[in-house]
Amino acid sequence: MNTFASAPFDTVVPAGEPFMGLVPAGHRLRIVDLEGNQAVDTLFYNAADTHEHYSAQDTIQAQGNIYLTTGSVLRSNRGRALLTIEADTCGRHDTLGGACSAESNTVRYALEKRHMHSCRDSFLLALAQHDRGMSKRDLPGNINFFMNVPVTPAGGLTFADGISGAGRHVELAAAMDVLVLISNCPQLNNPCNAYNPTPVRVLAWAPD
Repeated sequence: MNTFASAPFDTVVPAGEPFMGLVPAGHRLRIVDLEGNQAVDTLFYNAADTHEHYSAQDTIQAQGNIYLTTGSVLRSNRGRALLTIEADTCGRHDTLGGACSAESNTVRYALEKRHMHSCRDSFLLALAQHDRGMSKRDLPGNINFFMNVPVTPAGGLTFADGISGAGRHVELAAAMDVLVLISNCPQLNNPCNAYNPTPVRVLAWAPD
């Protein structure tokens, strides 16, 4: 069993690769878009009980907003606060678009896209590497940091050009010990990564 990163940590996650780390309560987590317009698919879990995890539904309902930014409280499927966004130099993060997968690549784009690496693959690879008894059943809807997914008047989702830029970041404070699971998205078929997936920096520390 591989050991996942535990705060403090500071690592660069290559495009298309997963990352898993532990952020203790009260610690800060920062995700940095190093080159701009890179989608970072992210999930959070209660480290003591991974059946409790980030819930898009609870988060959206509690804040009355489908997008995340400074002040957003990320809530679990039990309604509890997991983390709070304390700083955000991008301004909007998607919580509806979900993670790309072999199936979605096929449906959205073309049959020959099915073989392409996806965020769901990365999530499953990380769960296999860091054996905590978790499986695909433990993958709820995720956050897409730095990703721009406008909602149409008819209620549909569109994947638009990103609004992030090189060096922009989001910083969160952990309300409990949380596991963070990241897929640094390999998507080449829509503009969420500017058709050019790039690395991101992930760091966590205890505040003074």
